[in-house]
Amino acid sequence: MPKPPELKLKEGDKALILKRPQRMPAPYRLTNLKAKCRALFLSRDDTPGCTKEACAFRDEFSAFERKDTVVLGVSTDSSKTHAKFVEKYKLPFTLLADEDKQIVEAYGVWGQKSFLGRKYMARIGSRF
Repeated sequence: MPKPPELKLKEGDKALILKRPQRMPAPYRLTNLKAKCRALFLSRDDTPGCTKEACAFRDEFSAFERKDTVVLGVSTDSSKTHAKFVEKYKLPFTLLADEDKQIVEAYGVWGQKSFLGRKYMARIGSRF
């Protein structure tokens, strides 16, 4: 089993300035959040595992709100596919489009996977 990528961000580092996520006209700045923040790293919109994970957060969303916690979904999908995914499953949290992989690489959740002898780059693991 390959070793997961090293987390590039360390405790105390400034949060990334995120580009244009789905449903937001301007850059999203984590530093502006006054609440606790949890990033949910998703594989691909509308795939079985990603859908199950996103719907679980949707179903418990009010519990996160009561604890003053912001949930952000992050994947390398486009804003267009995010919009369809949000509408189809009625997701109450923001999905960030990380098409250039800046966020997933910084948080160490992007790396090489292997399936049936084929190697490819994809989301590996999760960090919350």
